[in-house]
Amino acid sequence: MSERKAIFITGGGSGIGRAVAQKFAANGWFVGLADISASGMKETAALLPAGASSQHKLDVRDRAAWDQALAAFAKAAGGKIDAVFNNAGIPLGGALVDNKVEEIERCLDINLKGVLFGAQAAYPWLKASAPGSCLLNTASAAGIYGTPGASVYSATKFGVRAITESLDGEWAEDGIKVASLMPAFIDTPLLDHTANQGTNEDIRGRVQSAGLEITAVTEVAETAWAAVHGNQLHNRVGKTAHRLAFASRWMPGRLRKQVRSTLRPLGQ
Repeated sequence: MSERKAIFITGGGSGIGRAVAQKFAANGWFVGLADISASGMKETAALLPAGASSQHKLDVRDRAAWDQALAAFAKAAGGKIDAVFNNAGIPLGGALVDNKVEEIERCLDINLKGVLFGAQAAYPWLKASAPGSCLLNTASAAGIYGTPGASVYSATKFGVRAITESLDGEWAEDGIKVASLMPAFIDTPLLDHTANQGTNEDIRGRVQSAGLEITAVTEVAETAWAAVHGNQLHNRVGKTAHRLAFASRWMPGRLRKQVRSTLRPLGQ
């Protein structure tokens, strides 16, 4: 088992995490599934080849739990960790003035602090397996240009983008690659959640009514594979993410006007 490369994936019990686990396991990697949902991890593991994974219940907000989970995974993987995928995250939409304090704090804690804690905990393992090791963080198209009705979520994803850029510089001399995924709207169970506690409308319905595309989760998995094996810092997924990146760089005034005139906040 020690000859196999090993990747630790948070949010591995569903959605993007599950798809990335399937992609890496299919290519011979040993996969550590981390999630707060034991049933979700069990379902993901059932989709992977026999003996290709281990399961680790983890709340990414708990810094000490990170150390315990990574040590347990390294033991199961034969002593080393080649990649850590900081993927766990939750959505939050609606006007900022309508977001409840507990919603804001939970989103910040999971989406931002969880990534920082994961990076801290992952560093010694990735340094030991460098060069060629990788920290991959899930950012978002919402980290390219701020999304009306998702100010807190956008803030967390801009933060993940900043963490990625900062660590790309900090860890370069250690031979650790750092990269982000920037997906737009991906076909995962998160789209079936309501944007916040004050609305009954799910995110999927809002996205479809706005005429925006929903990208297959397998495309994210392919991009994650390319990110771990390539040298691209930010890896966009979906037409919306590519359009936002282009417009924010080359047509910022036009993008601002379009956003202010056409986008109804999620959750309203």
